[in-house]
Amino acid sequence: MVEALNITLKKVSKSNLQNIDFSNIIFGKVYSDHMFVADYRDGEWTDFSILPYGNMNIAPGTCGLHYGQSIFEGLKAYKNNDGEVLVFRPDDNYNRMNISAKRICMPEIPEEVFMGGLTELLKIDRDWVPGIPGTSLYLRPFMFATDEYIGLKPSMTYRFIIFTCPVGPYYSEPLKVKIEEHYVRAFPGGTGYAKVAGNYAGSLYPAKLAQEEGYHQLIWTDGVEHKYIEESGTMNLMFMINNVLITPSLEDDTILHGITRDSVLTIARDWGIKVEERRVSIDEIADAIREKTLQEAFGAGTAATIAHIRTIGYGGIDYQLPPITQDLFSKKVLETLEKYRKGLLEDKFGWIMKIS
Repeated sequence: MVEALNITLKKVSKSNLQNIDFSNIIFGKVYSDHMFVADYRDGEWTDFSILPYGNMNIAPGTCGLHYGQSIFEGLKAYKNNDGEVLVFRPDDNYNRMNISAKRICMPEIPEEVFMGGLTELLKIDRDWVPGIPGTSLYLRPFMFATDEYIGLKPSMTYRFIIFTCPVGPYYSEPLKVKIEEHYVRAFPGGTGYAKVAGNYAGSLYPAKLAQEEGYHQLIWTDGVEHKYIEESGTMNLMFMINNVLITPSLEDDTILHGITRDSVLTIARDWGIKVEERRVSIDEIADAIREKTLQEAFGAGTAATIAHIRTIGYGGIDYQLPPITQDLFSKKVLETLEKYRKGLLEDKFGWIMKIS
């Protein structure tokens, strides 16, 4: 049971809700009215408040701006047919955020702060959860170091914020992706498994180069040999080969433990589909494409949900994947995930938190 927080509330004088066209939302550009804020100092979390979404004063010497002590999460809320707000697997995001915090010497966030702040924020901004098919309310919890000190050491103070934004689809079409053979996203002993801001900063330049060549995203390979597939820029990767669902394993510490990834694998096993979590070589995928045993490839992530892949570029050659049809596993699992998220299926896996 999450304890109630003593939250100070300051509401907007006028909501911006009436100015939003929910049928035409650009992902990550429209923000809801309020945000939850908590500060960490003297060894404890304090000053819980819900404020109008807006700018903050940050000193130039704030250490989080210089040394990268910054982590975040992403999850979504939906509306069911009764207009109730449902949040998909928030416990898993809470646990993963604390794993990230530990990795870069940040304080763990108590459950009552994460869940309590999230719940109260959604109660106030529940009308921001869109009900149009293909839309949701994206929730962004994040934490950053706030000491005004430019010596290299862990900060003693931190700020935790949750803000929300209504979103539509992240990708509007099947993807053309390129296997990256030079640049590295993560290597053993690094922070690849954590949702650390710096992981994404380091990926921007090689992704830009790929986009200039006409690709939507990169497929990252291992940082030692560049022989094994790891993940994509915004999602974990999955391949259906000879009716077996195959995905890179999480045994090493270089791949993000995706919550959508786990949801897809759970549903696949529940349906009796054979699942293999193991090392996946580039050569295996290239051979499967050439031999026509690769039935489909797709990404799985909170923002992307399920992103179908139509082309894989490797070694200067663009390999075309089979046509995307309604009978593919990825299509069926996407429909099933949407039903779970909107309360249309029995929550037998315990994935849904309902906001009263």
